[in-house]
Amino acid sequence: MSRQTRVSNASMMSLPEKFSRFSWGLFIPMCLVLAISIIVLYSAGYGNWRPYALSQAVKILMGFGVFFLAAFSNIKTWIKSAYLIYAIALIMIIMVTFVGHTGMGAQRWLNLGIIHVQPSEFIKIALVLALARYFAWMNSVELGQFRTYLVPAAMLLVPFALIVLQPDLGTALSLGMITVGIFYIVGANKKWFLIGAILAALCAPVVWFGGLHDYQRQRIITFLNPDDDARGAGYQINQAKIAFGSGGLIGKGYMNGSQSQQSFLPEKQTDFIFTMLGEEFGFVGAFGLLTLYMIIIMVLFWCAKTCRNRFGQLICFGFMLNFFIYYFINISMVLGLMPTVGVPLPLMSFGGSSLLSLMFGFGLCQNAHIHKDQQLSAKGS
Repeated sequence: MSRQTRVSNASMMSLPEKFSRFSWGLFIPMCLVLAISIIVLYSAGYGNWRPYALSQAVKILMGFGVFFLAAFSNIKTWIKSAYLIYAIALIMIIMVTFVGHTGMGAQRWLNLGIIHVQPSEFIKIALVLALARYFAWMNSVELGQFRTYLVPAAMLLVPFALIVLQPDLGTALSLGMITVGIFYIVGANKKWFLIGAILAALCAPVVWFGGLHDYQRQRIITFLNPDDDARGAGYQINQAKIAFGSGGLIGKGYMNGSQSQQSFLPEKQTDFIFTMLGEEFGFVGAFGLLTLYMIIIMVLFWCAKTCRNRFGQLICFGFMLNFFIYYFINISMVLGLMPTVGVPLPLMSFGGSSLLSLMFGFGLCQNAHIHKDQQLSAKGS
């Protein structure tokens, strides 16, 4: 059978044929990180399945449903529905502005009765999907024109502004970095990035005095001098450093971390779960998790490079950027290398919105890999 025939038959693959193309190199590290999250969350619950480990296990099972649905469906489905998915995610963010649920000082959640969802987590994947759909069939001439980027810039700026108002600066910055990364990947003129950086620097004083809340400015001040208010604004980051540093090479042992087990470490089950891992399992445990993350990044890069259609390439590259930004910001934050922002550790932190959105993204990348030889059109045919 010729390669052209194999390509034309790609959309008619049976489930066993799709399964034969499944990337175990991406699936296994993902599952290992999820298993580690349950282990650490069990410890965060002081040796009890409730309130964290059992709830997260249920969410992981739901996530696998989303993952397999995204992975084994026809890739044309995601081409045709890319803009619709983005629109739904954007509408959810708009709804947060008017009827959102407030928690921990921010209005970021929608109360759907039985669950609370955070739409800002879903817009990251939705934006990657929509940008992949937008750029996939453009030629080099179109990609070199400034006007080409006006629509995707608007697709970024609307949710960016709404998320900043929630306020959720960490997620908004992540969204911006993902979009800029995709612009770079598709071949945007390099001088535009330089101009953008200069404009951002010029706007910094305006943002500092007029765009940031008092507590956000305090976080930056605390980052620069965490000992200035060690019992107040600097308490969280100082406790995180103590917890992580006290783990040493192999850690204090499972469920034996003094900072976490004696409740000195705030948000140990969510944003600061990496410090809890470091305290109990030491450098070895932390390095092991980082190794799994790097394997995931390398496999996603390989999936993108081996995909013969542009849509699949951009899905993999975009999600790779998203995943990297997630864990880079979180780990830098908890180690005191960046100001504290509300960005969870991917696949590890307690919570459903981030987990489900990430597993949907993993499923889309698996889908792109399964259909890597298929030639696609803008209409999904």
